[in-house]
Amino acid sequence: MARYTGPKTKIARKFGEAIFGDDKSFEKRNYPPGQHGNTRRRGKKSEYAIQLAEKQKTKYTYGILERQFRNMFKKATAAPGITGTVLLQLCESRLDNVVYRMGISPSRSGARQLVSHRHITVNGEKVNIPSYQLKPGDVVGVREKSKSLVAINDSLANASHVYEWISWNGEKKEGTFVSIPERIQIPENINEQLIVELYSK
Repeated sequence: MARYTGPKTKIARKFGEAIFGDDKSFEKRNYPPGQHGNTRRRGKKSEYAIQLAEKQKTKYTYGILERQFRNMFKKATAAPGITGTVLLQLCESRLDNVVYRMGISPSRSGARQLVSHRHITVNGEKVNIPSYQLKPGDVVGVREKSKSLVAINDSLANASHVYEWISWNGEKKEGTFVSIPERIQIPENINEQLIVELYSK
């Protein structure tokens, strides 16, 4: 399956929440997509359908494909700690997600593009792998030649989120991945236990 590039509002409506961030179109039509969207009677979902929907929502939220996500789950299962929490921590530790959390890009898809186009550095070295797993202490910055990019400066000017596990230096346009976030510090509305149950079948 290729990465989804279609209308984001349609996906947000499917899950009933703005998983890609602020979305005026979603606010106007926050019911499922389709011809009978807000009038169709929907039967009770099976346990499997609920678990599958939660997994799909998480994949869309972080922009991760199925094979990558399955591999991350295997890694989370082998690691010490609660599997579901470790899975979300792995998602949050991805370079593209941290670039988004730092406010360098207003969306994860935009952050992924900045990384892919070599605008981002990790510990002073250019890294173009969005799924690169950061470790506590890693310094993520905007490449010197890219510091004047309008898209980056506009995003930083409008950034308002502050996370305890990330520090940011506006003058240098770089931040530190201070620590792996605790579950309570991850704001995404995800029930990770449903994903664990799905993959454990």
